[in-house]
Amino acid sequence: MRSPVQNAELALLLEVTGTPKPGNVDRHREYDDLRFEHFMAGAVGSIPGLILAQNGAAVGRAFERSVVGMAEQSAGNTQFGALLLLVPLVRAASAHDDFSAETASEIARSTTVDDACDFYRAFEHVDVAVNDPPSGMDALDVRLGSRAEPTLRERELTLFDVMEQSAEIDGVAREWTQDFDRSFAAADWIEKNDGPVSERAADAFIRLLAAKPDTFIVKQHDEATATEVSERADKARAGAIDPAALAEEFIRRDINPGTTADLTAAALFVALERGLSV
Repeated sequence: MRSPVQNAELALLLEVTGTPKPGNVDRHREYDDLRFEHFMAGAVGSIPGLILAQNGAAVGRAFERSVVGMAEQSAGNTQFGALLLLVPLVRAASAHDDFSAETASEIARSTTVDDACDFYRAFEHVDVAVNDPPSGMDALDVRLGSRAEPTLRERELTLFDVMEQSAEIDGVAREWTQDFDRSFAAADWIEKNDGPVSERAADAFIRLLAAKPDTFIVKQHDEATATEVSERADKARAGAIDPAALAEEFIRRDINPGTTADLTAAALFVALERGLSV
């Protein structure tokens, strides 16, 4: 029987092997500066931080250590958002016999100011695509890294509070504040589907992408592009567009639904923890 850490690593590996995932790196498609091997190395590198989560360490500390290990491969940021989802999920799976969306949400909601400080510190290890902060929020720009700590402590902001402030514009933050609902729903799809798990993961990815615009695409491009991508993913689901052709096009256009990939990795972890056979 695999441990939560082993299931988290396997989830990261299965996510990147799934194909086609329009716009994402998979075993058939890469970007010039972001390759399949980088994601495999990032998954392996994240293990020390995931072990911390499994052993009961604070979420922020475990996350920052996971990011440090992930970033040791030459491409830098490969799975930042996925790890931000996986760390509380691993913590919940390790701490509760009744692993569920509710117990994962309990872990997220019990985070502290120290967790928020460690989360900000994680941004010092990799470049992460983020929007400029809203007016008046410059002191909480995540790009400040540890320099934001005085403000976090002064305002007594926990990591959950930080996620709440970003939930409207960031799909990973929204998962934290909405009981990881999309991750658990996609896990249901994966479990109920059949065939190789990597293919089920790719199907879940397209379903997630079709259901809601990807917030990373909004940051990378704009809302109109994100909406277009979702509409075309829906057509691919319906068989009106070849998913493989769509994947090739999105790679050419540098359209990367990174948040959807993060959710897919989280869904795979949930399904594996609930007994998905691989």
